[in-house]
Amino acid sequence: MRVDYEINQARKSGYRAVKLVHGYGSSGTGGALRNELQKDLRQAALNGSIRLFVAGEDWRVSNEITWELLKQFPEWKQDCDLGRGNQGISIVVIR
Repeated sequence: MRVDYEINQARKSGYRAVKLVHGYGSSGTGGALRNELQKDLRQAALNGSIRLFVAGEDWRVSNEITWELLKQFPEWKQDCDLGRGNQGISIVVIR
């Protein structure tokens, strides 16, 4: 519910994309929060409530979706997590 609230607040504030910092989990294999959040984001993209999302491990220039986003939002090229494989983040493009 908190993520939905924050995405809606970002939408109301005029943001077109946000970076969610959700953490990876302490088990070393990825936590339940991260897994469930990414599952929910995939579903939100399918049902149209967000445009798309990129998991942190895919947030790299060589990823086709990431590259398209970087062309649309060139300021994201300065993001400190770009290319780092940070599984504790997700990039969300808002409708």
